[in-house]
Amino acid sequence: MRSIALKLPEDLMEESGRLAETLCVSRAEYIRIAIRRLNRKTAARLRAERLAEVSKRVREESMKVNADFAAIERDPDA
Repeated sequence: MRSIALKLPEDLMEESGRLAETLCVSRAEYIRIAIRRLNRKTAARLRAERLAEVSKRVREESMKVNADFAAIERDPDA
């Protein structure tokens, strides 16, 4: 496991220590848990944004295909 040095405001340091204690974990483990949760949340948001972007492109292409089919249905000899 690698280590980092981290400067925290005093209030955040105290709060994280207090809450870590209530969960019976070390402050370091509490911070690791918080980082993992934020990483998952951020990754999920980025996936959702990417899916929305791709979905929009697919929807636009689908509308073009639907228009082509509609034209063929109106004039099968076209």
